[in-house]
Amino acid sequence: MNNSIWAARLHSSRDIRIEKVPAPRTPGSGQALVKVEATGICGSDLHTYLDARIGDIQLESPLVLGHEFSGSVVDLGADARDGNDDPLAAGQRVAVDPATPCHRCEFCENGHPNLCRRLHFCGLWPDDGSLQEYMLVPARTCLPLPAGMTCEEGALLEPLGVAIHAVSLAHLRVEESVAVLGAGPIGQLILQVARLSGAHPVVVTDRFPWRLDRARRFGADHLINIDQDDPVKAIMDLTRGRGVDVIFEAAWGGAAAEAAIEIACLGGRIVMVGIPTESKLELPAAPARRKGLTVKFSRRMKHTYSRAIPLVATGRVNVAELITHRFPLTEADKAFALNADYQDGVVKVVVGVP
Repeated sequence: MNNSIWAARLHSSRDIRIEKVPAPRTPGSGQALVKVEATGICGSDLHTYLDARIGDIQLESPLVLGHEFSGSVVDLGADARDGNDDPLAAGQRVAVDPATPCHRCEFCENGHPNLCRRLHFCGLWPDDGSLQEYMLVPARTCLPLPAGMTCEEGALLEPLGVAIHAVSLAHLRVEESVAVLGAGPIGQLILQVARLSGAHPVVVTDRFPWRLDRARRFGADHLINIDQDDPVKAIMDLTRGRGVDVIFEAAWGGAAAEAAIEIACLGGRIVMVGIPTESKLELPAAPARRKGLTVKFSRRMKHTYSRAIPLVATGRVNVAELITHRFPLTEADKAFALNADYQDGVVKVVVGVP
């Protein structure tokens, strides 16, 4: 490998530059060097791209974005074992879990590594992400891909894991009604996982007709365009005033979060998955209290790759159909601009490394 590699670095709001950066060092004990093959652009990446921050985490120096990724192992340190605790081998194609918890704090010990006090996360300042040619990662974050699964599909196992975790938090039961507010990639994956879990009917809302069309293909029973209809009235009419058992807020907070409270039935459950632009969320208190609602906030994912991989491998969840646009690493700036502006019917953008 040369002494430097190409990377897409965010310098400030909407300012991505393709630059040379130092090549990763030789893997140490328990580490793997991965040639990045595919990276999906996530809504959280878009927050950082648009605002040079996400929540209260500010961009303080140039950052390589990207956390939904897969690639090929090219070099290994001693005792490099994968996420299944099997020996990792050079040449294996792997999905990479972007989260590196400490595995020692009380939250890790209690089975919640997504809540780790010392969590490092690819593409979240100050930790560089996967929009670069090669990455040095902990071997245990590598999950081998089965034969027949593409690296693009491998990259999208991470957002599928977010959907699986959100549905798990809801304790969804067979024949419970569901509303998915926001039909971006996470909403589309929640829709598919909820259907597999026996949800019926499933209502999906969004403002972009092409995303609603895709939700129809993934099995949504009712579609509501929020630019054409009042989603609260429409859903309450559909349910004859009862409301919905489980609501997944998968937009960017705001009106969707308020609507979730209004459309929930008595004793309903709400899982907040979307990330508001501002680090603030307002919810109507009176109806939430009166209905006795349970509201949970979903934090990324945990222990999901072992479920996500067979769901994709067997075709029960379709991640490939989410991809509408592909760009090379050298055009990562164009990829983000198109995605952030919702141009050309975009649903999911994948950036590849030749």
